[in-house]
Amino acid sequence: MVRISVLYPNESGKKFDHDYDVNKHMKLVRDRLTSFGLVRTEVDKGVAGGAPGSSAPYVAVGHVYVNALDGFQKGMGQHGKEIMADIANYTDIQPQMQISEIIG
Repeated sequence: MVRISVLYPNESGKKFDHDYDVNKHMKLVRDRLTSFGLVRTEVDKGVAGGAPGSSAPYVAVGHVYVNALDGFQKGMGQHGKEIMADIANYTDIQPQMQISEIIG
């Protein structure tokens, strides 16, 4: 299984609409990628950093779990422009992406 993590750095003065991300954007992702092997999605809301009283380094992290990387890549080949364009509807933060193989 492969996990695609999309990380949104906690940057001062930037906006992030958690409700839109959870209820509209991730629904769009599920609607477009389920037929390409999507297993599930998750969204984390950053609440704190590791040290007491510190801010979370990320305001949010989205996770997309797929059976295989090639399925995700095919799905994004067909629907990636639409999915990526929707990001502007809930944030002005430039996301970072990591693709990981789940090994344990």
